[in-house]
Amino acid sequence: MLKKFNLEGKELGKVSTSDAIANATASSQLIKDYIVALRANARQWSANTKGRSEVNHSTKKPHPQKGGGRSRQGSLAAPHYKGGGRVFGPKPKFDQHVSINARSKRQVIRALIGEKIRQGKLVVLDSLEMKAPKTSSVASFFEKTTTGKRVLFLAEGAFEEVKLQDKKEKVSVKSQKHVNMLRSVRNIPGAQFSMVQNVSGYDVALANDIVITEPALKELEVWLLKDEEVK
Repeated sequence: MLKKFNLEGKELGKVSTSDAIANATASSQLIKDYIVALRANARQWSANTKGRSEVNHSTKKPHPQKGGGRSRQGSLAAPHYKGGGRVFGPKPKFDQHVSINARSKRQVIRALIGEKIRQGKLVVLDSLEMKAPKTSSVASFFEKTTTGKRVLFLAEGAFEEVKLQDKKEKVSVKSQKHVNMLRSVRNIPGAQFSMVQNVSGYDVALANDIVITEPALKELEVWLLKDEEVK
C-alpha cells in the first residue's frame, strides 16, 4: 500500500499497487548492463583532434638539417612542437549505440520501482492540477512527504484513441495540464519532472524518492506488467 497525499502534504489514505511490481526483483548484472548501456548511448562520440597532416602549419623545415648541432626536424606540425598534431587523439566514431531489450528494460525498471516501494520511498499525489506555477507549494510538499535531496516526479501522459489499419490504438498527444507543475518542479534543486512514458531506469536509480500521481501509477502498472500476468 502506498501513502496518498494532496499538494498541501495532508495524507488522504492509501493506494494499492500490484504485488508483481511491489515484489519485483532483477539480477544485479541485468541492472548494471542496462545502466551501462544507457550511459554509453548518452555519449555523442563527437570528440575530434587533428593529426600532423591536418593542422594548419607550413611544411618548411624549422631549421637546416645539418650544421647547427641540433637534431633533424621535418615540420612544425610534428606532435612535439607547440600547435603540432595530436598523436592517437580521439576521433569521431561510428555508431556506438548499444541496443536495450524492451522486456529487459521493463524488468529493470519494475525491480527499481519495487525497491522504492519496499523502502517506503514512493508516494502518491492525488492531483497535479495547479492554477499557476508555484515553486514554494511544491517545495513544501516535497519537504513533508520525501526524505532525500533527489526527487523524481512522475506524471501521467495524455492519450487519444485513433484508428490505425482497422485497429484502435492510443497515441500520446501534447497536453497543457502538466505545464504549471513542470514549471514549479524544475526550479527546485535536485527535483526532476518526467512523464511515465519517458521514465528511465537511470532516473529511478538516482532518485532518493519518487512522487507519482494516481493516474500515472495506473499507467505505469499497465506498461511494466505488459508481459506479466496481473494477479
